[in-house]
Amino acid sequence: MTELPDEPSGAPPEELATVAPRLRDLRRRGGLTLEAAARRVGLSPAHLSRLETGQRQPSLPMLLALARTYGTTVSDLLGETAPEHDPIVRAGRAEPSEAGGWTYWTVGGAGRAMQSLRVRVPYRAQRELVRVHPGEEWLYVLSGRLRLTLGEAVHVLDPGDAAHFDSLTPHRIAAATRGGTELLFVHTLLQSGAAGLCLGDGPPSHRGV
Repeated sequence: MTELPDEPSGAPPEELATVAPRLRDLRRRGGLTLEAAARRVGLSPAHLSRLETGQRQPSLPMLLALARTYGTTVSDLLGETAPEHDPIVRAGRAEPSEAGGWTYWTVGGAGRAMQSLRVRVPYRAQRELVRVHPGEEWLYVLSGRLRLTLGEAVHVLDPGDAAHFDSLTPHRIAAATRGGTELLFVHTLLQSGAAGLCLGDGPPSHRGV
């Protein structure tokens, strides 16, 4: 099984300190065994166990996959307290977090059917990661140039360009300029046994429940 990359072990960054207990709590509340949850996310049970006990640190793509599987948001996994019913997210309240080299800000409300992020992708960061999962994604380039691979097609997006695609299309996001790229990113949150991601240039794997 090809697994999602995560961060090296060691002392976790402050913003990731609450992830381990939240992962365990969400899995148990969903009535999932370690094996069933790991299969949905595309990890081995041992790897998910290490995440739940804080022995490994998840990358941002892995946090996104886990959030989809548990029907929640990255903000919730990180224990951030955003007002659920406030439709306004003020700039001063959007604190940056980092995972897997990507920096991101939560710019949407909690408890919604989709998650909205502002993401900064450095040059060369996770550019070989191919993702595939149920749902839809929308992105809008704010600065720099973005290389978006959808299936066999490669698109280079400039500031002001946008893309909206089915997430079951194998896709890869990477900065096309050395200064990196910044984008707005929206994706649906779906609980599905078909959710999975894979790493590298090989064909993505579709895993059932």
